Amino acid sequence: MDFREDNLMLVLGLIVIAFILAQSVTFLVRALKRGNELGIAKSTMKNTMIQSVLFTITPALAIVATIIALTPALGIILPWIRLSVIGNITQETAAATAAIEAVTEGGSLALPITDEKSFATVMWVMTLASSLPLVILPLCLKRIQHGMNKAMNKSGDSKLTDTLAAAAFIGLIAAFIARALAGTGTITTEADGTLKNNYDGAGLLSVATLVSSTVIMLILSKIAEKKNITWLSNFAMPISMFAAMGVAILLAQVLPEDLAYFEFRPPVVN
Repeated sequence: MDFREDNLMLVLGLIVIAFILAQSVTFLVRALKRGNELGIAKSTMKNTMIQSVLFTITPALAIVATIIALTPALGIILPWIRLSVIGNITQETAAATAAIEAVTEGGSLALPITDEKSFATVMWVMTLASSLPLVILPLCLKRIQHGMNKAMNKSGDSKLTDTLAAAAFIGLIAAFIARALAGTGTITTEADGTLKNNYDGAGLLSVATLVSSTVIMLILSKIAEKKNITWLSNFAMPISMFAAMGVAILLAQVLPEDLAYFEFRPPVVN
C-alpha cells in the first residue's frame, strides 16, 4: 500500500478531523448558551449561523481545489489533514513546491513522492510555514501595525497597506504564472527501465488553464460589479478555478494528443 495513504495516515487524519469537529461543536454550543444568557433572539442566532455557513462555502471550494492540486504528489490524506486545520492555496502549494524541489531532483506537484523522508520533509515545511504566523502575529502584530501606520502618515497615502498587500500577493501569483508559461517538465525512469514523460511542464494546457481562469475571473468580477451581485464576488475565484480545470480536461479530450500535451521546453530526465 502507498505509504502516503496507508492505515496509519488514515487514522491520523480521522483523529485530526474528529478534534476539529469536536472543537467546532463545543464553541457552537457555548455560543448558543451565551446567546440565551444575553437574551439574544433565537431568530437572530439562527440567521447568524446560516450566514456563517454560507460565508464558509467560498473558501471551502478553494480548499477543495487546493487538495486536488496537492493530491498527485502527497496523496489525499496529508492535504486533507493540513487544510482541515489551516492554510490556503497560495501558501500550501508554494510551501509544498519549494520543499519538493529542494528534496527531490526534478520533482513537482504533478509527480508522486515515493521516498518517506522526502514526504516527511515536505510535510514539516508545510506545517511550519503555516504555524509560524500563529506565533509571530501575537508577538509582532502591534509593532507591524505601528510601523505601517507611521509609513502611511509620512506618505499621506491611506491605501498604502492595501497596495503592499496586493504587491505581495501579485508577486506570489507571478511565480505560479511563470511556472505555467515557462516551467520545465520531467521524465521519470520506470521500474522496467523505460522513460515516461509526465507532461508536467509548461505547454498548451498550462497556458490554456491560466488564460481561461483569468478570463473567467474577470468576466465574473465585472458581472458582479455591474449587477451588484455580492455573492458572485465571493464565489468568482473558486468558480474560475474549477472552470479552468474543466477547460483543461476538455482540451485534453478533444485535441490531438501531440497538440494537447505539447510542451514549450524539453523535459528533464529525473
